[in-house]
Amino acid sequence: MDASESTTPSGPDRRTRLLVAGGVVAALVAGVVVWLSTRSAEPATPEVSTLSGGDGGGEPVYERLADPARTMLRDTAGAVLAVFTDEARTAVITGPRRTLAEPEATAATVTTTSWVRLLPRPWAEGAEHADWFEQWWATARDDTSPDVLQVATEYLIGAPDARDEAGVRYRGDASFGPVKPTGVGRQEQSDFYDYLGVPWEFPDGPSEQPDKSRYGSVDCSGYVRLIFGYRLGMPLLGTNTQGQGIPRRAYAISEFGPGVALVRNQFRRATEYSRLQPGDLVFFEVEDDPQTLDHVGIYLGLDDRGHHRFVSSRERINGPTLGDVAGTSLLDDGGHYSTAWRSARRL
Repeated sequence: MDASESTTPSGPDRRTRLLVAGGVVAALVAGVVVWLSTRSAEPATPEVSTLSGGDGGGEPVYERLADPARTMLRDTAGAVLAVFTDEARTAVITGPRRTLAEPEATAATVTTTSWVRLLPRPWAEGAEHADWFEQWWATARDDTSPDVLQVATEYLIGAPDARDEAGVRYRGDASFGPVKPTGVGRQEQSDFYDYLGVPWEFPDGPSEQPDKSRYGSVDCSGYVRLIFGYRLGMPLLGTNTQGQGIPRRAYAISEFGPGVALVRNQFRRATEYSRLQPGDLVFFEVEDDPQTLDHVGIYLGLDDRGHHRFVSSRERINGPTLGDVAGTSLLDDGGHYSTAWRSARRL
């Protein structure tokens, strides 16, 4: 949700206002390039460059770090191979370099060697000796299939559609929600099952039917749930209470979602950038109630201008974006979102 953004007036749907018609656009940077295209074509197979740094031989070295408690995996040359955080399932693995871009919404790009994967269970000290981890790591260390960051880009402007065997569209350019009855702004409360157009039964009780008017739409927390939950397999809750899964709304995910609280909400602007790693959730207070966190995004890392950039589903641009239309997607520039940043969590 981003109702207080006001630098750009409401206008036509972003598909007519921002799309580059009839072609494929890309940020041409060495390494892996995340392509964004119109829906008429599937994205090209990304080029994968070899990972530099480290000799890759010998036994890996595991190092324990604190605040938050985590295990860092290094090769024998000292290069970081992966980071695993206690109580969290998100792991950051060093892999081929790639670039995340949304040319229709910003000239900035994020070039990264971080690949964000989900462990089969939350990490704990000493887990590197467990059979489950050895089996997982044998595949994950060289995996270049879509991770959290790439999946997040599969809903940006112009992202092509893809359907599963049942004919359900599971990826492609997403909107934020239908236009409000007043004709000004867009409605919130579009969850992942609205985007998919399928009914859903949650383990904590409620069964939900998709709203046809919200087909193809996800609000900010619905976008997070679509990526981490539906696409990548984390459990999802139908309520905003504590439980074994990701709650529905931003404030509930921040307060008692799974994983580790990295930055606690102190009801003031957060500036603890050094605690973040790609894939972390960042939470904002952007509307009238200063006590309630009402927006959530996914931290991407430093962009090519040295700023801390995130991706989220927003009302003004009508859907997921890492761009700067009607407010920069930054944590550190003094803009609308950076001054509204309050907390962070690693799932």
